Amino acid sequence: MERKHEKYERLLDFCKTLPPTPTAVAHPCDESSLRGAVDAAKLGLITPILVGPRARIETVARDSKIDITGLSIVDAAYSQDSAEKAVALVREGKAEALMKGSLHTDELMGAVVKRDTGLRTARRLSHCFIMDVPTYAETLIVSDCAINIAPTMEDKVDIIQNAIDLAHALRFQEVRVAILSAMETVNPKVPSTIEAGALCKMADRGQITGGILDGPLALDNAISMESVAIKKINLLIMILLNSSLVRIFQIDRLRVAMIMLRPRHSASSWLSRCTPFQLLT
Repeated sequence: MERKHEKYERLLDFCKTLPPTPTAVAHPCDESSLRGAVDAAKLGLITPILVGPRARIETVARDSKIDITGLSIVDAAYSQDSAEKAVALVREGKAEALMKGSLHTDELMGAVVKRDTGLRTARRLSHCFIMDVPTYAETLIVSDCAINIAPTMEDKVDIIQNAIDLAHALRFQEVRVAILSAMETVNPKVPSTIEAGALCKMADRGQITGGILDGPLALDNAISMESVAIKKINLLIMILLNSSLVRIFQIDRLRVAMIMLRPRHSASSWLSRCTPFQLLT
């Protein structure tokens, strides 16, 4: 069956019109991470700076027949050192983005969030999935599914604003935000519904800008077939880290369910193995 990635391809096509982004690739010491960086360079998306043990990187390139001729390599002793040197390149303005290699996420994030030498800003760091689901008309951003375990309402303000800003950077014409909970009415016994209502009011008063917020909403009310034409939601805000990961699998399985109900749709997806593009914002 043919796989289509229309929204993903549109994103790539737009990115190709921009200059390649200098990118510090932290510890690309296996085939997949090194090949990913090199392939992105071939597409003109990034200018990779490979940060890690030079001998290991060169060995992987040779064994995997990956041409790294002309690419900059910053030598590092081990994975944690790779993370710290990659972050330092961004702090120094020599790179504008970080790309994770074959090191553990905790090692990279540990370097990113260090108070004195990391990449902290006035806002809380957050994570976004960008999802291309062929049965849904909109590109979906889902946040936060990886960093903030149990965000407070104050944290959610930053999470929402980060995601809205990302949506505008991705050229969304209008950002429509659904703040998810277990129901779509405010219930004093369910704190997440109270927070959702308050966050929507904050948006009304200009404390969150750039998007149209609605909530609380249950997942089915936010992105069901019936609501797509009306709400046109393209940004989902989750409650807790554990439930957000469940939601990600629900969305991917929902793709399959919709295909079963409406077989004229293609079953292909950039997410067909639930491996969406991820961004830290």
